[in-house]
Amino acid sequence: MGVAGCGKSSLGAAVAQAQGLPLIEGDDHHSPASREKMRQGIALTDADREGWLATLGQLLQNHPQGAVLTCSALKKAYRDRLRAACPGVRFAFLEIDRAHAGERVAARVNTHFFSTTLVDSQFATLQSPVGEPGVLRLDALLSIPALQAQVSAWLAVKEPTP
Repeated sequence: MGVAGCGKSSLGAAVAQAQGLPLIEGDDHHSPASREKMRQGIALTDADREGWLATLGQLLQNHPQGAVLTCSALKKAYRDRLRAACPGVRFAFLEIDRAHAGERVAARVNTHFFSTTLVDSQFATLQSPVGEPGVLRLDALLSIPALQAQVSAWLAVKEPTP
């Protein structure tokens, strides 16, 4: 989880492969209307995210043996929705600064629907999950192999279910 440009998709793919788990790419499940809003540089509202979060929760439930989900999960309320849908879900938080996130989003402008103008709104919306149960804080500027190793080591340690 984290803001746009933090590396969710790249790390998610690496973790899914290393763990032998299916990958659920959260961006693939936005509605066409939400995708168009983001393409136009219009930030999504909680209402826009309602159906998306419900879909992601259902997709997690469809994989009782586990899955890797890439999802911004910027607000505690969004993470709590996912926790309610899938008790025991854990969050790897890719923490990145505004400048690096902006550079990364700008670098993929021709291959991704997300507008560079939305990076500031991502940071404004972000409620840090640090301190919440089942959260691992990661430095998003580290290499994907280093991050994947940290996540895999963390996942190997079973946490108590709520």
